[in-house]
Amino acid sequence: MSRKIRMGMVGGGRGAFIGGVHRIAAAIDQQIELVCGAFSSNPEKSRLSGEDFFLDPSRVYGTYEEMIKKESELPEDVRMDFISIVTPNHMHYGPAKMALEHGFHVVCDKPLAFDLEESRDLVDTVNRTGMIFALTHNYTGYPMVKQARAMIKNGDLGKIRKVVVEYPQGWLATLLEADTEQKQAAWRTDPSKSGIAGSMGDIGTHAENLAEYITGLKIAEMCADISTIVDGRQLDDDGNVLLRFDNGARGILFASQISVGEENSLAIRIYGEKAGLEWHQMEPNTLIVKYQNKANEIYRTGVGELYPETVAAARTPAGHPEGYLEAFANIYRNFSKCVQARIAGVEVDPIYNDYPTVEDGLRGMEFIYKVIESGKSDQKWIKM
Repeated sequence: MSRKIRMGMVGGGRGAFIGGVHRIAAAIDQQIELVCGAFSSNPEKSRLSGEDFFLDPSRVYGTYEEMIKKESELPEDVRMDFISIVTPNHMHYGPAKMALEHGFHVVCDKPLAFDLEESRDLVDTVNRTGMIFALTHNYTGYPMVKQARAMIKNGDLGKIRKVVVEYPQGWLATLLEADTEQKQAAWRTDPSKSGIAGSMGDIGTHAENLAEYITGLKIAEMCADISTIVDGRQLDDDGNVLLRFDNGARGILFASQISVGEENSLAIRIYGEKAGLEWHQMEPNTLIVKYQNKANEIYRTGVGELYPETVAAARTPAGHPEGYLEAFANIYRNFSKCVQARIAGVEVDPIYNDYPTVEDGLRGMEFIYKVIESGKSDQKWIKM
């Protein structure tokens, strides 16, 4: 192609954290340009945000409905190619469905939607329209996560027997949402905006997605203990889940936002018949592989012989830290390659077909519903 992919954004205006992350990630490979947006539910804030990004004022919109309608009326060589949705959970479904039905591809923050019904409808809409849909489970973009996935896929660990995945945070150890200035805390703990789950929906789904992505297995059953520890909070802030996978492997998942002193300590340990591995999001360039009768191996991003999937995801020379933004960018890069190939009418290199899809989003929403159901039930095991 002789041009960049054109992006419109829903949400992510002044004062928003995740919008900036998406814009940086989309720009890293210079394959995508931001051309329009409805950056806030407040039209004036959206206008001011458009000024911040030096956009044509005529393409800064007051609502996502206006943006999608007017962009679809523009000439094909001008209008946006896709939208990026960076809003709270309850605002994912509307713009995603409308964009798909107007012929625009979609990148959406996780979770997929507000509830299971909306999630299923988005899967049906993607299948019906044939548009490309990427969900930003960004931790799948790390090179060493891809190395772990490739090692398991190629049998380096043997049959998987045990999976231990955890995501502790400490930022909600107090009733932070009571502070009117804490907007991130407020919507994430509000069932009218977040949905039926708090911690399990916000970060538990990242743990679930990482476990299934790396192992290639599916959670078949679960037994959950879900708690709301902080007095006055409406949604869960801590949970512990026993897992059974579809190959017979056993697992443990814990997600907590009241673990004082923890930042974003997502970590996973996987044990097979021949070897085990361990990866920590706080030290993302390192993957440890463990053996019964010989020394551990330490894999590092950019060093030595790595699987092609790993090499394709690495961006800087060895020893230069790669992190959160680069992992996010790998999702945008792969998505953009698929969109470019679609526009050009050619087959995309299969290595770029590696990004979380609408189906992964549905798996995440099913996990949320089942884990909350299990947490409330006296029944020991609940099937996924």
